[in-house]
Formats: sequence, C-alpha cells, structure tokens
Amino acid sequence: MSDESHQSIRTEAIESLLMERGLLKDGVVDSVIERFNERVGPMNGARVVARAWTDGEFKRALLNDGTAAIEPFKLEGGQVEKLVVVENTPAVHNVVVCTLCSCYPWALLGLPPKWYKSPEYRSRVVREPRKVLGDFGVTLDDDVTVKVWDSSAEIRYLVLPEQPAGSKGLDEEALAGLVTRDSMIGVARLT
Repeated sequence: MSDESHQSIRTEAIESLLMERGLLKDGVVDSVIERFNERVGPMNGARVVARAWTDGEFKRALLNDGTAAIEPFKLEGGQVEKLVVVENTPAVHNVVVCTLCSCYPWALLGLPPKWYKSPEYRSRVVREPRKVLGDFGVTLDDDVTVKVWDSSAEIRYLVLPEQPAGSKGLDEEALAGLVTRDSMIGVARLT
C-alpha cells in the first residue's frame, strides 16, 4: 500500500471518528476542501499572472506593490498582507523558499506542496538553487542569474513567470490556464 493510500484511509478514519463523537459535522471537511480548491488556490495566482501579462499598467502596479495591486481580486485565505512580486525574465530566474518554516501566500497559491515544507528543499534551494531547479526539470543557461527569495512571516513572495512563447493574443482566461502553482514559486517554467 502506498503512503498516499495509507494516509487517505487514516484521514477518513479520523474524520469518521470525529463525526461519530460529535466534534465534526458532516460536510465540513468537504466544504473546507472545496474552499481551498475553488476560492483559495493556484487559480487565484494564475488570474493575477494572466492579468499582468495582458495589462501593462496592472503589471507595473503588481511589481511595485503586490498587496495593493491584488486588493480588487478580493482573495480569501490571507497570507498576502505584504506581497512582493518578482518577475522572471530571460536574464533572471526567481525562486521562492521559506527557510524557517513554510511561509507562503495561501490566498494566491492554495495549500503549500509537501516538498515546499521539507527541510531538504528549504536548505538546498538556498545553497544550490540550480541543482534544485534541475531536480524540478528546470535547466537554465549559465548566463541566467538565479535569485532566491526567502519568505517570512512579514513578507510573502510570488514569482511572475515569463509568458510562454506563442501565447500572445490569448485572453486572460486562456492565459490563466497555462499558469501553474510551481511556476509562481519559481520551480517550473512555462512552455
């Protein structure tokens, strides 16, 4: 049995026990999952990125003050009180980490991936970012500068990925469909 299967069975058992004891009402877990899948999550960040790709004024505002720029999106989930947006370009590739814990802009990216919270990622990406990026399948030319941004309780970072070649002219909805959570952390490139 895989670790995921084991965890799934264990989670269901705990949920059933909590409901049986009256500590959890039926449907609460489903509504929380729905909230994070539909109203808090990577699709929010993808919409922000797509807007930046199609609206130069919004992009400038986003890079200048991410927190203020995303206010009109009315995001749920928090962790964006001090949002700094860094832009990937052909000359610079940005990647985000939280070396102390797992500070992360939940409202934009949803639940943090397991690897983001791992001590291995948190320590290695600072010491050897090109190798870590390579582990994720990102190969950069030697002349590309890699910048590592360390999120904290005070500041969260979001990577504005490069717009994929051939996507000019697409509407925001189509562009948002190209954006991944990992590209907004900086461990993936969009093609």
